Amino acid sequence: MAKVFAFLAEGSEEVENLAVVDVLVRAGIEVKLISVTGQREVVTSHNIHIVTDALFEEVDCSEADVLFIPGGLPGTTNMMAHQGLCAALTEAARSGRRVAAICAAPSVLGQLGLLEGKQATCYPGFEDQLKGASYTRTGVVTDGNVTTARGLGYALDLGLELVRLLQGEEKAAKIKAAIQYDQV
Repeated sequence: MAKVFAFLAEGSEEVENLAVVDVLVRAGIEVKLISVTGQREVVTSHNIHIVTDALFEEVDCSEADVLFIPGGLPGTTNMMAHQGLCAALTEAARSGRRVAAICAAPSVLGQLGLLEGKQATCYPGFEDQLKGASYTRTGVVTDGNVTTARGLGYALDLGLELVRLLQGEEKAAKIKAAIQYDQV
C-alpha cells in the first residue's frame, strides 16, 4: 500500500493539506499527518487547530512513497526553516521518491534545488523562488518525481494527480466520480 506523509507547520494552509489528504484516504492510500513544530497540535494559517498523527522526530521519512507540503504563510517559511524536513525532501527527491507541494510551498523545493530543469507551478508571486524550474501557470504539474500545484483551488486536482501516480488512471477516475468533481 502506498504511504504519504503530509507535513504541517505553524501557519500552513489547512485546506490545501486536508483536501489532498482526503482524496488520498478515499483512494485507500495510507496518509500520516506529520507536525514539524515539536507539538502534535498545529495552528494553521486561519487559526484552525489540527492534531497530527506524529511529530517529525517520530517518523522515518524514507518509509513514505510521497512527501507532501502545503503552502500558506508563515507555514511555507516555517517548513523551509526546518532542517530535518528539508533534508528529507532532498533525500526523497534525489533518490527518485515523489515530492509534492502546493501554493507557496513549491518555493521550498526550488530553494532546495529540487526543481532544477523541471516544469513547476506555484502561487503567483513565488515564481522567482522556483530556482532552475521552467514556470507554468498550469494548475497541477508533474515532472518526473516532482508534482506542484498552483494554490487552494487546485487542491482536489493535486490529490487526484497523486492518486493517478500511485494507483493509476482508473482509480483516480473512480475517486473523481465519487466526490462529484466535474472539473477538467
